[in-house]
Amino acid sequence: MLTVDFDRLGIRPGTRVIDVGCGQGRHSFEAYRRGADIVAFDQNAADLADVKVMFGAMAEAGEVPAHARAETVQGDALALPFEDGEFDVVIASEILEHIPDDDRAIAELVRVLKPGGALAVTVPRWLPERICWLLSDQYHANEGGHVRIYRADELRTKITARELRFVRTEHAHALHAPYWWLKCLVGVEANDHPAVRAYHRLLVWDMMKAPRVTRLAEDLLNPLIGKSVALYFTKPAVRRAGC
Repeated sequence: MLTVDFDRLGIRPGTRVIDVGCGQGRHSFEAYRRGADIVAFDQNAADLADVKVMFGAMAEAGEVPAHARAETVQGDALALPFEDGEFDVVIASEILEHIPDDDRAIAELVRVLKPGGALAVTVPRWLPERICWLLSDQYHANEGGHVRIYRADELRTKITARELRFVRTEHAHALHAPYWWLKCLVGVEANDHPAVRAYHRLLVWDMMKAPRVTRLAEDLLNPLIGKSVALYFTKPAVRRAGC
């Protein structure tokens, strides 16, 4: 399940990409399939170990171009261990809401992005997230949980203040918003609740089969209750002297 639009980012063979806060690797895997040189970056060693195994399995199965490269790097998003302007594309999906010092994290995302490169940032959308917080403290008030709820315009301002150019806002995963409201209502850990299990089966079916009816429903509902908001930016290219 991808939150980021890879076509919009122009990710293709040879593109140098970093997926900051990669988690279980969903965006890293897609970049690798497209032939990018991908760095899956996270602070969680266990998640990175699983991502590394999957990278190897993808290569063995012939799912990626032979020239594509993939690596995992463990570290802190507040101090990325890379040079300035090292990446063509920077992805930060569903991580800023977890970081108390988000301004510092944003500065690092911008720093490692090359001039002319693209940045994609996704966070939970304000309304669906606000409903989750109202229904359940357990949803967010835990170690490593969500520390804030963003409004899209607020996040846009934080990032454009770093001299990036805003490109577009998109919404995603409308069918997932009611699922999380349901979990918050019956208990975040109550995965065996009949209603939760039934809805989960629906989501799995949708992801595996992508039937036209649910794709149309999500397209219609995304502007209203999309669970995530994705913001796209570009970093201005450096102008040569005299230009």
